[in-house]
Amino acid sequence: MRPRRAPLLTLLLTLGVSTAEARVRLGEALPAHPWTAAEREVVVVYSHDCGDLGHLWQAVLASGLPVRAVNAEAVASPAPAGIQPWRGEAATAFARKLRVGAYPTVLLVQDGRILNAWEGTFTGSLD
Repeated sequence: MRPRRAPLLTLLLTLGVSTAEARVRLGEALPAHPWTAAEREVVVVYSHDCGDLGHLWQAVLASGLPVRAVNAEAVASPAPAGIQPWRGEAATAFARKLRVGAYPTVLLVQDGRILNAWEGTFTGSLD
């Protein structure tokens, strides 16, 4: 029997080994947003030109945390079934207030504050 990794631990480890340098500041509060905040949640900020985000969405959804999708930069791009992305000028303004340097950006948020941030293209495998 193969041991299974805890999804949240896997996500944290994946986010922690990024080679991209996030300009998002850890410990900062999230800018205003339209959802009711959870104690701990994952926020994915992405745009239409991110390419295939299938593996990233799988990893984020496997965390077991509430997932918020922010589709920035005015061109609609889908999110996984069951996740309603926030779109439009306000979503883009949210990304800019965060100082997102690259899409996609994944934020681990606790009590409304950014606990961890990862920016860039996800190409790794979580298996």
